[in-house]
Amino acid sequence: MTTYVIAGGCFWCLDAVYRRLKGVTEVVSGYAGGTTVDPTYEEVSTGNTGHAEVVKITFDESIIPSDVILDLFFLIHDPTTLNRQGADVGTQYRSAMFYTDDTQKAAFEAAEERAKAHWDDPLTTEVAKLDVFYPAEDYHQDYFNKNPGNGYCSIVIAPKIVKARSAYTKWFKES
Repeated sequence: MTTYVIAGGCFWCLDAVYRRLKGVTEVVSGYAGGTTVDPTYEEVSTGNTGHAEVVKITFDESIIPSDVILDLFFLIHDPTTLNRQGADVGTQYRSAMFYTDDTQKAAFEAAEERAKAHWDDPLTTEVAKLDVFYPAEDYHQDYFNKNPGNGYCSIVIAPKIVKARSAYTKWFKES
């Protein structure tokens, strides 16, 4: 099993997409890249802790290649907007990839190079060493599936799922 910690705006969006992939065994929304110990959502949402909203994705590379996990990341968020995804603004919404070793760092940097071909503007994705991952509160886990009637889910998250499924159909679980 392989585990990646990535940030691409609101963690609900990434969580919803990655849960639908074959070979993904666990997705945990959380926080990384900041200075506050055991931060809460309320603290992170101020932008003062330095943390990004992240997802920790565990997957089986014998089922889904790591390149698919990483290339999909660059498809479902805009890595060219610094500290922003749509209406979500602040360092907590930055584009980032947190590596645990040199192999992951190299994989993340290679994915970033591949992604450059798909974007007109320079990428702002941070590639940084993972210090600590803090799981988010329970109500943030699997948010999309638990709150299908929520406006943010239908307006922001659902189109990302459609876009990802269209581009990576063979990797998606049956609906």
